[in-house]
Formats: sequence, C-alpha cells, structure tokens
Amino acid sequence: MPPSRILPPLLLLLLLAPGPTAPCSPPQPNATHFVCTEPTLSTFPAGLPPTTLAVSVEFTALATLLPTALAGLPRLQELHLSSNRLTTLPEPLLRPVPTLRVLDLTDNLLADLPTGIFTAAGHLQHLVLRGNRLQALQPAWFRHLPRLQWLDLADNALTEVPPAIFHPLSSLHSLDLSHNRLATLAPDALAGLRVLERLDLEGNQLGTLLPAVFAPTPALRLLFLQDNKLQTLPTGVFVPLHHLRVLDLSGNRLQALELPPGTMLDLDISGNPWACECPLLMLLRQAAPQLTASRNTLCASPAHRRGQEVAAVSRAGDTGCEPKGDGQRPPNP
Repeated sequence: MPPSRILPPLLLLLLLAPGPTAPCSPPQPNATHFVCTEPTLSTFPAGLPPTTLAVSVEFTALATLLPTALAGLPRLQELHLSSNRLTTLPEPLLRPVPTLRVLDLTDNLLADLPTGIFTAAGHLQHLVLRGNRLQALQPAWFRHLPRLQWLDLADNALTEVPPAIFHPLSSLHSLDLSHNRLATLAPDALAGLRVLERLDLEGNQLGTLLPAVFAPTPALRLLFLQDNKLQTLPTGVFVPLHHLRVLDLSGNRLQALELPPGTMLDLDISGNPWACECPLLMLLRQAAPQLTASRNTLCASPAHRRGQEVAAVSRAGDTGCEPKGDGQRPPNP
C-alpha cells in the first residue's frame, strides 16, 4: 500500500487519541488515603476530599508547595513527602492541619525551615527530616511540639546541638542524630529529654564525651555511638543510665572502658584498639554476656596479648585476672 494511503489513518488515530493523563488521579469523594509516586508529578495534588486522613506523595518531581497546599484537609493525620525535590517549605503550610501526627520529609533538599513552621503542629508525634541539607537547628522549631515522640535528624550537615534546644520535647522517646558532623555535645545538649529511650549518634565526629552529657536522659535504653572518633570515655559517663541495655561502641579508637557496677549490656566493641588489661577483661565478662566483637577486633596491648581476639580473651578463664583470696587483684602481667 503506498504511503499516501497510510498517513491519513495514522493522523486520524493521533488526533483521536486521548491526551496525556494527569498523574495520580484524585481519590473517591469519601476516600481517607491518597498515594502518589508518579515521577513526573511537579505540583501537589488539588481537590483531595476533606475526609482524607493520610497523604503520601513520594518519589516525584515535587519541588515547591503552596502555602495553601493542605487547605481543606482538616482531618489530615499523616503527610509523607519523602524523596522529592523540596528546597523549602512555606511557613503557613501546616496551619490548616492542626491534627497532623506524622510528617515525613526524608530525602529532600531542605537546607533550612521557616522559624514558625511547627507553631500550629501541637499534635505532631513523628517528625522525620532525615537525608536533607540542614546545617543548623533552630530552637523555635521545637517550642510547640510537646507530644513529639520520634525525631529523626539523621544524614544532614549538623555541626552542633544548641544548648537545651530539645527541652520542650518532654514526650520524646527516640532521637536520631546519626551521620551528621557533630564533633562534641554540650553538657546540656540533651536537657529536658527525661523519657528518651533511644539515642543514635552513629557516624559523627565525636572525639570525646563530657562527663554529664547523659545526665538529662535517665530513661535511655539504647545508645549508638559507633563509627565516631572516640579515644577515651570520661569516668562515670554511663552512671546515670540505669536502664541502658544496648550500647554500640564499635568503630572508634577506644582502648579502655568503664561501666557502672552490676551493668548487664548487649555490647558491641568491634573495631577498637583495646588494651586487654585485667580491668577491661573482667568488665567484659561480667557486664556483657552478649558481647559482640568481630573477628578483626584484636587486642592492641599488652604485648603478650597483642593480636589475640578480644572476645576470646575476655571469655578465657585463665587470664590471671581473678581476685585473690585476700580480695586483692594481681597486677597486670
């Protein structure tokens, strides 16, 4: 068939074909959940029903939000906006959704947040800001969040925790500051966190800890300090933590460790140049029956134990470190 006989039907099909469909069509009038993961979406969906309880717009090209984006959603409880291209948020964004409980902004491009962004978010319980570009924390962000239980600030560019910045967060149970650029923590950096149970400081640049840094967190149960630059730990730093059950110290530069008497821990000491002297060996046998130490965690000293696996040495019964009958311990061999 000659080309002249083919082109007109093709053109007719193109003319009759429907145009590109709008990504993520609106839900039914009484729907309670809306989910959109369309990569080409660049504007926040409009026309969501007022019955909506949860909105998930993730893995899209969304780069900006209008101040009125959430208007008409008075019952909204969850807002998931992870893996988009947001660089900022309008300050009035959350005012129309006073019952919001979960806000997830993981993996965006946020370098800062408006001072009053959470002023009307008093019911917020979970706030996730992981994987953004935040360089500093503003005290105003946390002043109106008394019900917040979970705060995730991991994978940002934070260099410090301002004194008492978390003090208003009296209900906080979990705080994640991992993979930032923290070189130290002020004594009152954790002030006010009386019910905090989980603290993650993994992957920072902490070289030491101040003696009273954990005093404000007596309920702490899980503490993650792995992959920092810790060389020494101050005497008594863990004394306030009567409920501590998991402690990860792997990947640091520690040679010695002190724990309060009677401590029983799930302890990870992998990847440190330990000095396998009697105090450390006896402490490990008593305090860490679930000791985790990878096979490359070797004694760095003394000379006769150098190169031996710390876990094996600590479990051995012939270390010469058992107390004598008179209550005295022999000196380190």
